[in-house]
Amino acid sequence: VKRVSSIKKKSNWRISGQPLMLARVRCFAVMTVVLGFEGSANKIGVGIVRDGEVLSNPRQTFITPPGQGFQPSETARHHRRTVLIVLKEAMEQAGLQPADIDCVAYTKGPGMGAPLVTVAIVARTVAQLWGKPLLGVNHCIGHIEMGRLVTGATNPTVLYVSGGNTQVIAYSKLRYRIFGETIDIAVGNCLDRFARVIKISNDPSPGYNIEQMAKQGSQFVELPYTVKGMDVSFSGILSFIEEVSQKMLGSNECTADDLCFSLQETVFAMLVEITERAMAHSGSCEVLIVGGVGCNLRLQEMMGVMCAERGARLFATDERFCIDNGAMIAQAGWEMFHSGQVTELQDSWITQRFRTDEVEVTWRD
Repeated sequence: VKRVSSIKKKSNWRISGQPLMLARVRCFAVMTVVLGFEGSANKIGVGIVRDGEVLSNPRQTFITPPGQGFQPSETARHHRRTVLIVLKEAMEQAGLQPADIDCVAYTKGPGMGAPLVTVAIVARTVAQLWGKPLLGVNHCIGHIEMGRLVTGATNPTVLYVSGGNTQVIAYSKLRYRIFGETIDIAVGNCLDRFARVIKISNDPSPGYNIEQMAKQGSQFVELPYTVKGMDVSFSGILSFIEEVSQKMLGSNECTADDLCFSLQETVFAMLVEITERAMAHSGSCEVLIVGGVGCNLRLQEMMGVMCAERGARLFATDERFCIDNGAMIAQAGWEMFHSGQVTELQDSWITQRFRTDEVEVTWRD
């Protein structure tokens, strides 16, 4: 095995003169170690991946009091205070030194502006101090590539659900194509904002606490169900439940557990519907759920029922990899690096709006 001199060539490993795509021949390549920084929202994470093996993946979460969300400026201050602590922890857990790192990846977007800038500055600084190539990674693609790595899904229809994004995605012709998405707010944002209305704790996350309360609910409260073709809308559901919740709770028409149960059942049914429609369109027999909301076991259960009826397979991960983390950025960076991509310093900016289908997926055929 020999390496062609320029890393910028798309297929830069050869056996007997024949080029090979690195993602398909990991057993032949010299091990590559990628350091990934994630900080697009209220979690700051640093992960290290070596040829598909997660060596470390620590993170810290900025938690606000019940009834409050997290503001960009406050979140950025949290990330500035903790990012070097998390970086040191990641390096120590992996047992590595700066010389062992081959590439530094960071979240370029989408996300909250101030936190993204904070993490990008740290990643740029580390890359220059350590003399390493830099890679700006799409946050959504980080989730997808981590999910594919952990679960072994080959070519799934992807449901990406988080606090900032809701998309149904499938791969086609060097792009992750968006088949359907929210037309207003993300499903995670809908859940988080409802949690503030009824003062649910943000520790460890409002979505997790809603999930636990929903398990105790028994009365279904009918809520608006808004599917528009392949797209969904959650703002009307949120407005309705914000308006009626205090009245219903005050008159003992239902409990907070019932409202959590009803909200989950409604929004998850909408997500299952558009995912099934995308599967039918693409001919897929796999579903992969990624993003923070993907940890929800009730969502996985409902999606599993649909998959079983279609003879399809469901893939999902737990909170280690569903929730924002540095390893997912490192893994996507690994794929990009091995396909010849590098982000030049003058191009290492961030963007709050960075759609999944804007990225050329050069590492998949």
